Amino acid sequence: MAAMDRRTFLRTGIVAGGGAALLGGPAPAAPALVRSGRPALTHGVQSGDVTARSAVVWARADRPARMFVEVSTRPDFARARTLRGPVLTPATDLTGKALLRGLLADEPVHYRVRLADLDDASLLSAPVTGRFRTAPARHRDVRFVWSGDLAGQGWGINPDIGGFRIFRAMAALDPDFFLCSGDLVYADGPLTETVTLPGGRTWRNIVTPEKTKVAETLAEFRGQFRYNLLDANLRAFNAAVPMVYQWDDHETRNNWYPGQVIDDARYTEKNIDVLAARARRAVHEYTPITPRDTIYRKISHGPLLDVFVLDMRTFKDPNGPNNSPTAAEGLLGVAQTAWLKRELAASRATWKVIANDLPLGLVVPDGANFEAAAQGDGGLPLGREREIAEVLAHIKHRRVTGTVWLTADVHYTSAHFYDPTKAIFQDFEPFWEFVTGPLNAGAFGPNALDGTFGPQVRFQRTPPAANTSPADGFQFFGEVDIDGRTAALTVRLRDLDGAVLFTAELPPAH
Repeated sequence: MAAMDRRTFLRTGIVAGGGAALLGGPAPAAPALVRSGRPALTHGVQSGDVTARSAVVWARADRPARMFVEVSTRPDFARARTLRGPVLTPATDLTGKALLRGLLADEPVHYRVRLADLDDASLLSAPVTGRFRTAPARHRDVRFVWSGDLAGQGWGINPDIGGFRIFRAMAALDPDFFLCSGDLVYADGPLTETVTLPGGRTWRNIVTPEKTKVAETLAEFRGQFRYNLLDANLRAFNAAVPMVYQWDDHETRNNWYPGQVIDDARYTEKNIDVLAARARRAVHEYTPITPRDTIYRKISHGPLLDVFVLDMRTFKDPNGPNNSPTAAEGLLGVAQTAWLKRELAASRATWKVIANDLPLGLVVPDGANFEAAAQGDGGLPLGREREIAEVLAHIKHRRVTGTVWLTADVHYTSAHFYDPTKAIFQDFEPFWEFVTGPLNAGAFGPNALDGTFGPQVRFQRTPPAANTSPADGFQFFGEVDIDGRTAALTVRLRDLDGAVLFTAELPPAH
């Protein structure tokens, strides 16, 4: 991934590399050429992990080519600066990222990606544009949306209902960013061209070769991401709204955990660690996540908001009864737990949003075993609950204020208030967890709640039957608004078309 430093962006607009330089300002017009002779961008553009000073820009080419990114604070690209990005090659499935550094806080950023032919730099692709706004350095209104689960349970891109139209509803809110709560692809969810719906209706899927079977090879995992990017709604959304990406299980396989040996006739590769490594590589190739060793990270979005992105998959223990009275880890692992506790205590943001890809108090079964933290006994913390209890107690004793937990995973939307006075384990301060999704997948629920941490259902919306298709609605996302003047945080749970179903306004701590 190529990087633009502050001096390059703010002053000279010149980035040299490989013995060549491209000057700042609008890119030179391509000469009149046969269109097939020019490289092309294949799946739009994306941005992600935007902070006050930096951002990642992603693109994919139709052939080996050099990526260039023009950046301006104006939509007409006046006084644009140009970054000479990476060469996109088959080694990364022709994907690439440019890291923009030295940006100014709270500024609109318009970017334009072009590709240059490797043999003739005058052969330039048509440009594709995107935009985002950098995080503020001072108090201002902040808005973001979150959800998860795309193209799951056999429900893919259906042109008859407008494709992934939920992204239109989210884009209409003009959010600062989208928090993807995991399961951005369903690598274990093959599609068929048609599915019979109740009442004799027919669901019609767009289908690609990689979506006709479970993903096992690296090429098949890559194909999961390319499939979703066929949707025009998603591509338009990606160009307008930066992503904070988090993974869960379906990027690899349902309910997987490290060391698992698969008992599934659909798979010839039975070692989940082999599949997960391929899935992780595809994730880093196809999402605008900053390249790093860990998926868990903190994204600072000004004085009002820090987002703590958790990874409850990489360090997970095997799914079992989840009732060990001595377990020290099981979802986060020792290193991630220490990181989370340290960073929460150090955060000076008014609100600390903790993005948990598995819910805390909902019982998520895996056959006779358990997938998430809770196991439904409602007693003192056992198994993975002990790790959550450690974090919650730390938040209380270090006087960390303003924590809100956001998740997806269970394919319905709900609001849970965790009350220590109604809990078995009481060494924590009250907090909220908001659940939403799916984006475009089967709808399910509700799940049972475990009383260990005292969750109370304040709202929930569920479908009439398991695996209700997106054609019947029951697709959901959440919106978070932070008022720049009062610092109050408002959560709205919304449906497929953006209608508000539930609202909770949380005052800042004083």
